[in-house]
Amino acid sequence: MSYAALTDEIATVNDLLNAASVLTWDSRTMMPQGGSATRGNQIATLMVLAQERLVSGNTRKALEKAEAETASLDSEDPKRAAVAAIGAAIAYHAKIPAELLRRKAELRTTAQTVWAKARAEKDFGMFSPYLEQTIALQREFAEAIGYAAHPYDALVALYEPGETAASLRGLFAKLREGIQPLLRAVQAAEDPPSEFLHREFPEELQRDFALKLAGKIGYDMNRGRLDKTVHPFEVSFTRNDVRITTKYLRDYLPPALFGTLHEAGHGIYEQNVDPELTRTVFATDLLGLYAVGGTSYGAHESQSRLYENHIGRSRGFWDLHFSSLQATFPEALAGITAEGFHRAVNRVRPGFIRIEADELTYDMHIMLRVELEIRLMEGSLAVRDLPEAWRAAIKADLGLEVPDDARGVLQDIHWSSGTVGSFSAYTIGNVMAAQLMQTMRSDKPEVAAATDQGDYAPLRGWLTEAVHRHGRRHSRDTLLQRATGRPLDPAPYLDYLNAKYRDIYRLPLPA
Repeated sequence: MSYAALTDEIATVNDLLNAASVLTWDSRTMMPQGGSATRGNQIATLMVLAQERLVSGNTRKALEKAEAETASLDSEDPKRAAVAAIGAAIAYHAKIPAELLRRKAELRTTAQTVWAKARAEKDFGMFSPYLEQTIALQREFAEAIGYAAHPYDALVALYEPGETAASLRGLFAKLREGIQPLLRAVQAAEDPPSEFLHREFPEELQRDFALKLAGKIGYDMNRGRLDKTVHPFEVSFTRNDVRITTKYLRDYLPPALFGTLHEAGHGIYEQNVDPELTRTVFATDLLGLYAVGGTSYGAHESQSRLYENHIGRSRGFWDLHFSSLQATFPEALAGITAEGFHRAVNRVRPGFIRIEADELTYDMHIMLRVELEIRLMEGSLAVRDLPEAWRAAIKADLGLEVPDDARGVLQDIHWSSGTVGSFSAYTIGNVMAAQLMQTMRSDKPEVAAATDQGDYAPLRGWLTEAVHRHGRRHSRDTLLQRATGRPLDPAPYLDYLNAKYRDIYRLPLPA
């Protein structure tokens, strides 16, 4: 019964964190602007209560008894693994003052509201004081939990365990080496026409088609919903209530389509976590105090990027589904072919906005943000100098002059929400998605054939077995090792980009 008592304590922690997630979802979709200060207090209270429950005497006593009860079990046994994970989380949070946790949670909601206003008014100065507070709190946090080489390591470990500032710089160097020559070759070629993507697309029709897309790939609307927001996101309150959001631009179609596919990919991950893991340590991020089933942010992003890009931006997908899209927008898409649409939505055009970036330049946006975060955390870059550093990096990487803060340093919600250290997950997700898809196509030809014919259930089943159902039980690299036979490897991703863009831009394969 000792193990049962411990899992009951963790179930209560999970409930508190899910309640905080509901309030967070509401703050980013429905809440009036004036509610931000008190909402921050409410979320902070729940976070602190969750931490207090985790490190309480009752939980510690239950842990001691559960450790003794499971000591004779195999090290891979789920019960013993759960006890070990809970023990590690308690030791971790014992280092973090409750007051620091409260200040972080309170600042987040207020900072998000200020960020949204600053972004609308293109005024970094309005948001700068809040970002200074955020970075200061993140430094306090890093010092509290400790690190070996760099304060950034303490933060990135929350989102992508095992990665460090040094390891990320190494991965990015390999990606730059592979992407930059391809990008130069593509930029020297003729662009496919894409002006038709900027015609009039009524929002209500975008939403209807977005819902159809989410359903096609397997997002279960009986356990989910789609809402509108400034910056798309997914959030789950157990596998039985997984919500996604997207954005609609009346004069530009792609964000609604690919934003929905992206968030639906996240949602499919959460909806297919093993039901037995509900309210357990394997469906709860006890370090970050967040109710989530994905084992790391990178693993989560692998699913969203897989459905957005490998499926949603593939030629085969639009060969099957373009006629339906054209019927939804007959005037805007009159005379356009499936091939023309596919080439247009994959057009390489370096731009300012990360979430609108093409696949080939997307990782440049991520590398920029990670490097700036590293410098902010080590103190070699001051918050007040961030806009200029951003502009310089965009100029160096993409050759663009950033016109204003809204299309520069203010475009992402992450810093206002306090998730410093999370950006690398997007690139890690890209790499992981390509590795999984390469393995699926080579080892599971029947799944590949069904996918190519528009039946996405076998793919979802394979991914559920390889990734989703395990929740947080296994690490990212353990999942990859089991599914693909090796840990994270950028080679399949670079192969995928080369094959895709050389085909779209009619480029010869390298000798």
